[in-house]
Order: sequence, then C-alpha cells, then structure tokens
Amino acid sequence: MRDGGHDSADDTIALPALGCLELRVHPQRGRGVFTRKAISSGTLVNISPVLVFGRTEYADHGRHTQLDHYTYCWKDSGYALALGLGSMFNHEAFGHENVGFTRDMSRSLIRYTALRDIGAGEELCICYGPNVWFDAVSEVQAGGSDGHSGAQEQSADEFMRGFDLE
Repeated sequence: MRDGGHDSADDTIALPALGCLELRVHPQRGRGVFTRKAISSGTLVNISPVLVFGRTEYADHGRHTQLDHYTYCWKDSGYALALGLGSMFNHEAFGHENVGFTRDMSRSLIRYTALRDIGAGEELCICYGPNVWFDAVSEVQAGGSDGHSGAQEQSADEFMRGFDLE
C-alpha cells in the first residue's frame, strides 16, 4: 500500500475509517465534522471521491442550486462535489484550520489530513479560501476553546500560493 491509501497493484483506493468522526450540529456553523478521539498531526483523516462537473455543465445547472455551496474548484475550470464527509467540513480562516486537503484530480478524489494535533470533541475545519460567500464565524467567536485568534486577513494570491492543485 502506497502513501495516501492507493494500492498500485490494482488501482484500488483504500478509504481510511478512523471510527471517531461524527456529524454534529454546531450552533453557529450548522452541520460539521467532529472527532470523539484525539487525532495526531499528519493523520489521513478522510478520502472523499468526487463527482466532477465540466465548466459549461456547472454554469448551466450546478451554480443555480444548493450544490454551489459545496463544490471545489477542479481542473479545466470545472468543479467537483466531494461525496461523504468531504462536503461537510466547515470553514476556518487560513492559518487557523486544523485539516488541509489535497485534490487528486487524476483519481477524482480529495484527501484530508490533520494539520495539527486535534483534541477529542473538536470540530474538523478546512479553509475555503479568502473570499467566502457568508459571514464567517471563527471557532473563538463561536465559543470554541482551541486557542486560535480571530480570522487572519490575506489576499487571494497569498492563499493560492500555498494551495496544492495536485
């Protein structure tokens, strides 16, 4: 088994099952992914297969639906909908998220990895980018105890420099 859950012998992708993740309703953010047990930094938290939409298909249909709030930018100006937990991670400002993601475009999936040690009971959050379409609530504002300060300002260029496109 190679790193990231890919078995090169038959092109099968093993999906990790931590057994400690659950969906809960956060009072300000809505449904989100939480952990019942501590997760170590660097742990592969989840692999989500995606449904890919071409640019025209998405422009004609997807952006006019609720899907527009759950898609990731994909190659060739397309979009992808992460299945399973991938569409349930809530947002935290860049530098304050505890989970990062890598888009594997050749296999149509997204890998989510713990960026720091995550304590039992914590919500797992990714950064959606610098230009969110809603009033972001940081964990500190929401009454969390992760010790992070409020949102950090940065330009879209600064954010995209650290973005792993494959």
